[in-house]
Amino acid sequence: MEDKLVSYGGQAVIEGVMMRGSKALAIAMRAPDGEIALHVEKLAGIYKTRLAKIPFLRGLVLLWDALGLGMRALTISANIQTGEDEKLEGPALYFALGLSLVFSIGLFFLLPATAGGLAEKYLDWNPWLGNVLEGVVRLLLLVGYVWLVGFMPDIRRVYSYHGAEHKTINAFEDGAELTPEIVAGYSREHPRCGTAFLLTLVLMSILLFSLLGPMSLGWRLVSRVLLLPVLSGLAYEYIKWTAGHLDSKIVQALIRPNMALQLLTTFEPDLEMLEISIASFNAMRDADIEFAL
Repeated sequence: MEDKLVSYGGQAVIEGVMMRGSKALAIAMRAPDGEIALHVEKLAGIYKTRLAKIPFLRGLVLLWDALGLGMRALTISANIQTGEDEKLEGPALYFALGLSLVFSIGLFFLLPATAGGLAEKYLDWNPWLGNVLEGVVRLLLLVGYVWLVGFMPDIRRVYSYHGAEHKTINAFEDGAELTPEIVAGYSREHPRCGTAFLLTLVLMSILLFSLLGPMSLGWRLVSRVLLLPVLSGLAYEYIKWTAGHLDSKIVQALIRPNMALQLLTTFEPDLEMLEISIASFNAMRDADIEFAL
């Protein structure tokens, strides 16, 4: 991917949007009083290190950093909404983040692996069929989860801000003027979305785990956790490659499932949400220029 493609990404947060550039990130949030609250900070130097340039390993390094940035952005936005008296920080914050990570690994990796292992043991399926079942269960859980939580009013608003983030980046990459009315006309799908990464990871897990052959249920569960970093590195490289070859008809066909899944994780934003997303993008761009001097 070229620098322009690598540099600009983002994430929806609670009543706002985080935008990440090459040197800075910015979070714009709608405060309870209706005003726009901005948070800007300089990115860590990890993006310029040698580790961030080694294929496959760079995916783990950058994804780990992105996970930390995303969690911090969500925390900042949540604290804006709750105020000083109910601020989430310290041990309570780390416990909540750790619990979320354990829940995600258990739901999307260990539960499907258990289903596949039990099918092999009690239904006398061969390992290949067991791994296919595991992959199908994992895929259904992912799609079902993002679809079901979208019915929750608070998550629905986050999904709308997610759409605003995509529209803003699409408008910028098209050279359009960033006003809510103009940005509203752009697509809410984007090929570098985190949703695309998750779907790619799930599909690759079917291929990788099918190569492992028969094993006990215990080793099956351990292998899924240990190979998660490998899958993440592979998925990152695939997303990076497709984003750099979007002019290819083959690549356009390959990314259609990823783009289609985004219809579940992005909703159409209103103009006020687009105003927030544009404010975040402009603040990030201004900070990028400032930190480059």
